[in-house]
Amino acid sequence: MESPHPVRILTVCTGNICRSPVAERLLQAGLDQVQPGGFVVRSAGTRAMVGDPIQPPSAEIIRTYGGTPDGFAARLLTPRILRESDLVLAMTAKHRGDVMQMDASLLKRTFTIREFARMLQVLEQRDAPAAAVDLPAFWRELPARAASVRHLALAPESADNDVVDPYRRGPELYNQMEDELAPAILAILRFARQHS
Repeated sequence: MESPHPVRILTVCTGNICRSPVAERLLQAGLDQVQPGGFVVRSAGTRAMVGDPIQPPSAEIIRTYGGTPDGFAARLLTPRILRESDLVLAMTAKHRGDVMQMDASLLKRTFTIREFARMLQVLEQRDAPAAAVDLPAFWRELPARAASVRHLALAPESADNDVVDPYRRGPELYNQMEDELAPAILAILRFARQHS
C-alpha cells in the first residue's frame, strides 16, 4: 500500500557518485521489501559532481546486493533538500558537520550511517520488537530515540563512524567502503523489518 507520507531518508557524501548512492539504492531496495511505498531514499553530495552517474565499482556493489544503479544523476546538497528529509545519514562525521552548518535545526535528525546503525542495535537490545502502528510517525520519532542512546553506541575510534572515500583510489578502497557500509545498511534494514 502506497503511503501518503513516506518517510524521507537522505544519504550524504562528497561527490554523490560513490558512497551515498550505494547507501541510497540499497536502503531503498531493502525498505521497499519491508514496506512498499513507505520510504523514499535519496542522496546528495556536499561537493557533488552534478549530473554524473554512479561510479562503475559502486554500481557493481549495488547490483551485487540486489539494487539497481540505473537512472541516477548526482545532485548538490541544498538547504531545501535537507528540509524535506526526516532522517539524514552522512557517510562521515565531516559530512554530518557540513549538514549542521547548512541547517543546525537538523541536529537530532542527522547521523553518520555507521553511528545510526549502532544506535539502532542499542535500541533493539533495550526494546522488544513491536510492529509500528503508524510507520511514518514511528520513523519520524526514531532519530530522537536514537540520539537518546548515542552515549551507549560510541565508536571505539572516531574513524569507526566514517565510510572511506574510494573515489579514484582503486578496487581495495571500494572493497573497504563496502565492508564499512554494508553492515550498517543491513542493521538498518533488520531494524526496519522488526518494526514493520
